[in-house]
Amino acid sequence: MFINNFDPVAFSIFSLEFRWYSMSYIFGILIGWIVAKKFLIEDYDLKVKFDDYITYLILGIIIGGRIGYVIIYDFNYYLNNILEIFKIWQGGMSFHGGLLGVIIASFWFAKKNNENPYIYLDVVSSVAPIGIFFGRIANFINSELYGIETSLPWGVKFLKVDNLYRHPSQLYEAFFEGILLFVILMYLKSKMSLKIPGIVSAMFLIIYSCFRFVIEFLRVPDQQLGYVLLNLTMGQIISLIFLTIGCYLIFTKYEFKKKL
Repeated sequence: MFINNFDPVAFSIFSLEFRWYSMSYIFGILIGWIVAKKFLIEDYDLKVKFDDYITYLILGIIIGGRIGYVIIYDFNYYLNNILEIFKIWQGGMSFHGGLLGVIIASFWFAKKNNENPYIYLDVVSSVAPIGIFFGRIANFINSELYGIETSLPWGVKFLKVDNLYRHPSQLYEAFFEGILLFVILMYLKSKMSLKIPGIVSAMFLIIYSCFRFVIEFLRVPDQQLGYVLLNLTMGQIISLIFLTIGCYLIFTKYEFKKKL
């Protein structure tokens, strides 16, 4: 068993603190951008446009992630503390909100350039697990989004929380939603033609949602929400919604292929 007492601050320069959580976003976006341009995008024009697209992507992640957290997970608190909404460095980002923000930003950028938004979404979906991996590692360091109590030998005691040994659910998610999902999507991308844009995006939604739904059973629900419906967490309910969207997208894409 392991005792977690990590400092959420990676390092400081004078009074300026660099936190693992914010650095996880920087590393995730930067490495994802490099992998996408070096290994996933072959068309030169698309590579050039991708540099412009990344700005929209970052805005979608940050704005969508923050608004999603505020509305879905702690609306009453932020309604009474409006200025707290802008203190992103203190944490409080919703993955599903960021995902929705990325989708909106991608459609917006594609419309401005008269292109299919799924061309961009397929690339982003392929490298998104990189960002998820770093994000969940940061959650682990911050002793947040921790799991339920366990007696298993790999249980972790989060000293900032209590003296119980718990499932390191952040590490489960880092492995399944980060490493394993990345490997699966890379394999699918090598086997599946991108002549039908949207397939990789749909597979990301389906596989991620399945992993997230299952792991949530081992994770303590958000304190301010608890279990929302039928002993399911808000994360599980939203995952079911995105799972449905992914399945619908797969169905429509393959139906389109049959008509060709």
